[in-house]
Amino acid sequence: MELLERHDTNAVAYLTMNAPERLNALSDEMLAALQSQFEALRDTASVRAVVLAGAGKAFCAGHDLKQMTAGRQAPDGGKAYFRDLFDRCATMMQTIQSLPQPVIASVHGIATAAGCQLVASCDMAVAAHGTRFGVNGVNIGLFCSTPMVALSRNIGRKKAFELLTTGRFLSCGEAEALGLINTTAPADQLDDTTRALAETVAGKLGAAVKIGKQAFYTQLQMPLDQAYAYTGDVMVENMLFRDTEEGISAFLEKRDPNWAQ
Repeated sequence: MELLERHDTNAVAYLTMNAPERLNALSDEMLAALQSQFEALRDTASVRAVVLAGAGKAFCAGHDLKQMTAGRQAPDGGKAYFRDLFDRCATMMQTIQSLPQPVIASVHGIATAAGCQLVASCDMAVAAHGTRFGVNGVNIGLFCSTPMVALSRNIGRKKAFELLTTGRFLSCGEAEALGLINTTAPADQLDDTTRALAETVAGKLGAAVKIGKQAFYTQLQMPLDQAYAYTGDVMVENMLFRDTEEGISAFLEKRDPNWAQ
């Protein structure tokens, strides 16, 4: 049994975290598997969208607390292990946003702590009705400081701080209203709804989506004037793509584009 299963269909890679007995916790092994797959996908031109899901009752319950507790047995009380763990997790989360392909979380059950961080780090998310989201580490005395980074870049500052300090869970309806997820679906339609979104994205010109995704995250960190200057350069580069020229010609001629990619 693979810890992280993958199958590709119609230019979409489907990744499924497969540790249901541990609620797909981000163990050392799961983090390594996710990092490895994402790095492999970065150079897979035939894949133009990625779906990330979890097997069993939940999407992801966050870090593996049993492993973290075991790490305390080191002479330094676990300090070096914890530093390395959070660094590896941060690298994996940032790898998602550095991929050329959009990554869509397909979420059910719960997404808590680093599991909520994983949803927030994906480019888009679809959730089954009844899913709950939380950065609830504060309930056991561990403030979700690293999940906070992704969460606070998805939803409003005051609401993010409330969730972090109270440990309250969000319903999927609240999560959609706040912008943590894109849409919801009945549980028995989650796969179909996510697949439809992924295949729509995968049907676009991959080079345009790649350059656009990179620009999306880069410009968010810039002042307004710098963002316009930077994205203007990106638009120029995109306009010079041979396939973009073909796409515009096809639109004007009312035909389907004949893209090389």
